[in-house]
Amino acid sequence: MFLNLDNFDPGQIADSGQCFRWHKVNDQIYIVPAFGKYLIIKKCQDGYEFSCDENEWNSIWSSYFDNARDYNKIKKVILSGKDKHLKDAYSKGSGVRILKQDLWEIIFSFMISQNNNIKRIKGSIEKVCQYCKLDRFDNSSLSELNLDKDEISLASDIYRFPSYYEIPLEIFDDSSFGFGYRAPYLKGLCQYVSDNPDWLDYLKTLSYEDSMTELLKIKGIGKKVANCICLFGLGHVNAFPIDTHVRQLLDKYYPDGFDYKKYDGYAGIIQQYLFYFELQ
Repeated sequence: MFLNLDNFDPGQIADSGQCFRWHKVNDQIYIVPAFGKYLIIKKCQDGYEFSCDENEWNSIWSSYFDNARDYNKIKKVILSGKDKHLKDAYSKGSGVRILKQDLWEIIFSFMISQNNNIKRIKGSIEKVCQYCKLDRFDNSSLSELNLDKDEISLASDIYRFPSYYEIPLEIFDDSSFGFGYRAPYLKGLCQYVSDNPDWLDYLKTLSYEDSMTELLKIKGIGKKVANCICLFGLGHVNAFPIDTHVRQLLDKYYPDGFDYKKYDGYAGIIQQYLFYFELQ
């Protein structure tokens, strides 16, 4: 399926810190495992080729890529404003979109993300997926993309992200997974959701404020992680996660305070532009 999407750049999304399982095959091709599916994105001259049909796009990926949102409207607000730093950030990351990801995967992944770096986060998550070995990606579909053997090999061991009941609790006692001090929190999370299987669906019914209250009840989830879960897993695009990087950039570029109200309803998207620019 071919689409020409505005304000969409897979490379920028992959490097924006909101997703940890995208696989870069080369500068033109990305593999996206999500919701038990695998999507190949290939950059073409006038747009992108997606390895799905229209029905699958409409039922899964359109929502995942936040395709219904008017990003051009946000662009106009930024470019017509007086915030030079935000304009600079947008010019470098205008292809970043807020992904609406699987809620369980987001909660588990961002609990790992606390006081961690992206390389280690990705490593821990992939070790869990490799250990569980669920629904391996069929890389035969890559043969038609004219890739070399090394590029195809990058996609040879991609597995579905396991649900809470599919993760063996003994892995949290194994230091090789790199969980560190987060291990008991992750174990407790799996046990809690197993004992309360309706909790994830319940979260989806809550407002941003009530979602934050509910998430902060879970041991090991602080305000920053709760905001990330709200932004990337629950679709609350007014959430504005503040970690060390964001706090530093706010102190540096907005010493008199950041005007959150100016971007009410999409402050989290603004945060991603600023955060992506800082990462670069």
